[in-house]
Amino acid sequence: MPRVKRAVTAKKKRRTILSKAKGYYGAKSRSYRAAKEQVQHSLQYAYRDRRNKKREIRRLWITRINAAARLNGLSYSVFMSGLKKAGVTLDRKVLSDMAVNDAASFAKLAEMVKNQAA
Repeated sequence: MPRVKRAVTAKKKRRTILSKAKGYYGAKSRSYRAAKEQVQHSLQYAYRDRRNKKREIRRLWITRINAAARLNGLSYSVFMSGLKKAGVTLDRKVLSDMAVNDAASFAKLAEMVKNQAA
């Protein structure tokens, strides 16, 4: 059986890694060994952070809702439990958007929650 010459496949593999490493600092964008390691780490970070992004966005929504609720004399937990008791099924994304862009309608919701408690 004849021997296998790897030149084309090996070069393609290295070219792929180096193209993914474009823009990295120093040897990480030029040296195959450094680039390979950095690309591997970068892919792990990307995978992890796609999940962490969802957490961070939800935290932001909650912070915004809390700030708007406190402007209306309620805490976040009281506001959210009041909405649940009132049967309002708006999610945090929508509530956050209302808190930022439509303070009047958010104030109506807060008023409804206060009336629910009274």
